[in-house]
Amino acid sequence: MNNPHVIDALIVGAGPTGAALAIDLVRRGCDVRIIDRSPHAFDGSRAKGLQPRSLEVLEDLGVLDDVLAGGSTYPKLGLHAGPLAVPWKMFPHKEATADVPYPNTWLIPQFRTDRALRARLSRLGREVESGRELTELTQGEDTVVARVAGTDGTQDIVARYVVGADGGSSAVRKQLGVGFVGTTHESDRMLIVDASVTGLARNWWHMWRGPGGGFIGACPLPHSDLFQWMIRLAPNEEPPSKGDEIVRRIHDHTRDRRIQLHDIHWTSVFRPNIRLAESYRRGRVFLAGDAAHVHTPAGAQGLNTGLQDGYNLGWKLAQVLAGADGTLLDTYEAERQPIAAGVLGLSTAKWAGIAKLDPSSMKRGKDEQQLSLTYYGGPLAPVHGMRTSTLRVGDRAPDAELLSADRVATRLFDIFRGPHFTAIAYGPEAARSLGQLAWPTAGAPLERLTVGTAAADALTFSDSANTLRRAYGLKGDTLLLIRPDGYIGHIATTNFLTTAQSAARAMTPWARSRTMSQPPHVAPAREATA
Repeated sequence: MNNPHVIDALIVGAGPTGAALAIDLVRRGCDVRIIDRSPHAFDGSRAKGLQPRSLEVLEDLGVLDDVLAGGSTYPKLGLHAGPLAVPWKMFPHKEATADVPYPNTWLIPQFRTDRALRARLSRLGREVESGRELTELTQGEDTVVARVAGTDGTQDIVARYVVGADGGSSAVRKQLGVGFVGTTHESDRMLIVDASVTGLARNWWHMWRGPGGGFIGACPLPHSDLFQWMIRLAPNEEPPSKGDEIVRRIHDHTRDRRIQLHDIHWTSVFRPNIRLAESYRRGRVFLAGDAAHVHTPAGAQGLNTGLQDGYNLGWKLAQVLAGADGTLLDTYEAERQPIAAGVLGLSTAKWAGIAKLDPSSMKRGKDEQQLSLTYYGGPLAPVHGMRTSTLRVGDRAPDAELLSADRVATRLFDIFRGPHFTAIAYGPEAARSLGQLAWPTAGAPLERLTVGTAAADALTFSDSANTLRRAYGLKGDTLLLIRPDGYIGHIATTNFLTTAQSAARAMTPWARSRTMSQPPHVAPAREATA
């Protein structure tokens, strides 16, 4: 191949994980291609629950408006026993707070999530290359050559990095020879059916228990006449495939012949795979989403965990492409693999109890919402670091409601939004150190803001309602560095400048950047009161 065009990243797989990663890289100015072996976007409802942390991620990526328009909160469960149905509150409804703007799990069929992500990617000037399948990977010292087959023949794509987000049967993982450790329960199968339905109330997620752990569930999909049916099959049962066979199976189980399926949009037979990749990286190739971990559907964790894989990897890839030390990419596996291992345990335990209609297995709470997931103790969040009364390095950075110098209410997440780091100086000593903090011109820029003390070259806010102080556990002068993925990269309550500079070096193109900069000058703001 003579002088091939070398792109920054090739993403294999255009589901939610791959599309989210592509969006993040493209908005950072990276040259990206994304391919998918399917000729079109996914059609099924499969992973229908988006957790609060995922909604925050999607807001940053510019997708949230479409997702909120395409979904709703979950209905109550309706547990059927003969002619009676007992309501059960599966998801506790919570009101938004200053630190958690999206507190409830969001019901939206996966096909709408997929289309929202693809639409955002298209607005950024990139399209999914459908009908293209990876057939071979060859790694060199500085690039990877991916051989891709499509209807127009075979093509070699040369990229600095390749990310496999191509599902549980990942061709990328198989090319790398990475083990996929765990179990597949062949006898435990679930038939999933998306169908237009009459004769069934849409204000409940219906559940009918059966003998031997069998059950049928029917969840109404918002803004449609569709239900997602979940039919747990007996060990030797042949899955019904025709419409009348599926209806007969539902009638036999529910004893309710008022239920009618009119149009079947999508079907799939699911087997609960519980597997984790032995490694998330081989050289210049990474695994993300279901290519790296697969779970049971209980607890709505798989898609959400994959989204955060891509969100974690995206800024790190862009930083290394801009000149940061390559060891930053090692932190991807170190941070994300333990999270996936914990999710496997959670979803497996939930799945085991669902067949028994065990209330504790059906109940959803903070464990599933992913707001409390932390990278504390990882390579970018050492345990010996400073902390506040509520937060440690590696924790999610909460939202807060601040007032700008001209008294305009501003969400902290609005300041975080975008491909930059954010530094928050609380108090005069922290503000002085922030003014001296050097930042490389290459890679992700730094947005600086002060709270309670005006400073040149920084956005200045007041915390009159104390939402920042409470959520962040601030007792005195504090300097915080927030990573582009919304996690805390550094906390300094003393020795502000030296410790913040040291933390920044691990995440930025420090050594290779010839110049250091301050952000563009903004008009000095007037003094504010914390």
